[in-house]
Amino acid sequence: MSGVVPTAPEKPADEMENQIKSPNPQPDAPPDYNSHFVPGPPGAAVPPPVGYPGGFPVRYYSLQQPSTFPYGQPTGGTYPIQYQPGKYPVSYQSAPITWMPGSAPIPDCPPGLEYLTQLDNIHVLQHFEPMEMMTRLETNNKYDIKNNLDQMVYVVIEDTDDFTRNAYRTLRPFILRVMDFTGREIMTMQRPFRCTCCCFCCPSTRQELEVQCPPGVTLGFVVDHWNLCRAVYSVQNEKKETVLRIRGPCSTYGCGSDSVFEVTSLDGVSNIGSIIRKWNGLISAMGDADHFDIRFPLDLDVKMKAMIFGACFLIDFMYFERSPPQRSSR
Repeated sequence: MSGVVPTAPEKPADEMENQIKSPNPQPDAPPDYNSHFVPGPPGAAVPPPVGYPGGFPVRYYSLQQPSTFPYGQPTGGTYPIQYQPGKYPVSYQSAPITWMPGSAPIPDCPPGLEYLTQLDNIHVLQHFEPMEMMTRLETNNKYDIKNNLDQMVYVVIEDTDDFTRNAYRTLRPFILRVMDFTGREIMTMQRPFRCTCCCFCCPSTRQELEVQCPPGVTLGFVVDHWNLCRAVYSVQNEKKETVLRIRGPCSTYGCGSDSVFEVTSLDGVSNIGSIIRKWNGLISAMGDADHFDIRFPLDLDVKMKAMIFGACFLIDFMYFERSPPQRSSR
């Protein structure tokens, strides 16, 4: 007959009762059903904890941090679950880097050296490389150059291949690239290989560093001179004419004190500036992460500032660079 909707046959009551009382029913999938739940009006917003206006402190977990993995997720209640600061893992984000404000181009100043015209003191901070301690392989050195306000001025990165770096160690020839906040290479420092098997007073064994600014244009040279008692260097212009001298301490391996390299005039009377290797306790004794403090007059020629800056790296490689210990072959 039309208009009659067929219905499923009714099951006996005893069969339905057996289905209800069957122990541990485990269906393959949950049954479909229509919820009769009617949502009520929204409740009042939960205020943040007392003493932390505007939200939770940095080391507290919250639902707005999807990258964190706390040991126990909030399951309900009036307040979210909080953890003791510093006890559980949190997501670490690199601290923002503050760069020194730029300067307009200056006549007769190589591009990129405008920063040095505003400074009379810079800090050279070498990165600590834990991989060197674990693998005993030499890695490329990296340095941060900062001013007294802890603002980044330059970044210096070594560019040497793996074989040269690990075969020649501290005597290796290298290329250092100095870059500003835009990633532009504004200066290049090159150290050629010098054989040290000859007599120390032989000119062919003298260590030398060429400074180019901009890259490809020679700004000057830093040349090592043999001396029986102390480290002696000469700072030369692009024509290899000596313009400044650098005299180091009698012992550069002093424990517990700074090592001062004085920058003087040609006659040695006037003190122009200094390159100070700071003593940092166990980090200086065990790790390869040096800290240099470079000082020069504010009105010094910016090219001479760049040459003193370059001399710092030759001094670091000759006296303070430590190679990872080698495994003894048996």
